[in-house]
Amino acid sequence: MRITRVELLRAKEPVILPEPWHAAWGMPNGAPVTSFLFEFYRLTTDEGAVGYGPETGYDRPASLIGQDPAMVGAFFEREMSGRRSGCAHHGADGIEIAMWDILGRVAGLPLYKMLGAVTDRVPVYAGISRLMPPAELAEHVLGIVDEGFRAVKLRLHHQDPRDDLRAVEAVRVAAGDSLMILADANQHNASPGYRYWDRQTAQRMARALDEMGLWALEEPLPRTDLEGLAAIAASVDMYIAGGEFSPTLPDLYNDLVSGAYDIIQPDVRMGGNYGIMGVRRAAELADAMGRLIVPHTASGRSFPLGVPASLHVVAAVPNCPIIEFPYDPPFLTAATSQPVLEEAIWIDADGCVPVPQGPGLGVELVEDMLDVVWSVD
Repeated sequence: MRITRVELLRAKEPVILPEPWHAAWGMPNGAPVTSFLFEFYRLTTDEGAVGYGPETGYDRPASLIGQDPAMVGAFFEREMSGRRSGCAHHGADGIEIAMWDILGRVAGLPLYKMLGAVTDRVPVYAGISRLMPPAELAEHVLGIVDEGFRAVKLRLHHQDPRDDLRAVEAVRVAAGDSLMILADANQHNASPGYRYWDRQTAQRMARALDEMGLWALEEPLPRTDLEGLAAIAASVDMYIAGGEFSPTLPDLYNDLVSGAYDIIQPDVRMGGNYGIMGVRRAAELADAMGRLIVPHTASGRSFPLGVPASLHVVAAVPNCPIIEFPYDPPFLTAATSQPVLEEAIWIDADGCVPVPQGPGLGVELVEDMLDVVWSVD
């Protein structure tokens, strides 16, 4: 079996959001998002098998022609392993995911079973994306809980950290102790005009949030401050999480050895060096060191294939207790993030997402909504 064609598919029309979306991690001066435009890779083999992956900026599509998609391990070592100085930067993770999709479709099995299933249902938390006044945020969270979510992640990115604490406290009081609450400080993001936390502020915030019974705090300091992160992780009972910006597995290894994170968060499709195989290896690395993995999952245009790929990986590892599910109506919903999927991914009655059961990634794209932008064969 050989790859004979590589294509980039793009939605014929963007999804227009109901109003400009100001994500917390870009506040206060980041430009709002007004639409999502979906793009995907499609690989076709000489036997007629196809596989799909999220667009990730792969810069060498012609090199794939004639390659055996079953040699996905060799592809990972060549394009994504990070063993060379720095990072490969080929945007290869979307291609790697498409290779796995082919293999699952040919085998007639969902990927998590090919990887060695541990479960077929994954608990999720609703990833809220915006800053809101405390009372408004509490009401918003209660509405999300009414829809079936049993865990939420809040954003901490106000100019005054005390406003972050007021917002979290309002949610805790309104929802009670039964709701699992996580918080994301996004202190590694490039946020024009934002007053970043210093170490002392991050430490005070972590202690205050720990007293509120939070389950995890993400990115309280930049990923490069391993010493500061390790000090925070050692001082609180809640988990300290991060790693979505750690570009390679060796970087995650250093994060873990330093004690910076209790939970690592690589993304299958962001950064170019993880994909399904990389996240699986990261999970094994963390498990060997007594740590957890909760992959970062990008929202909006990356949801349709990024979230299914993440579900398959974590359903085949023993140390993933929950996964991110970007959901923040009216901006992040099935209508805005999943219109190109034939069947939307959604939670069941106990706040878990069933792993897609079709072959490969287990999801199908609505091909009539997509055009071919370019093709290499």
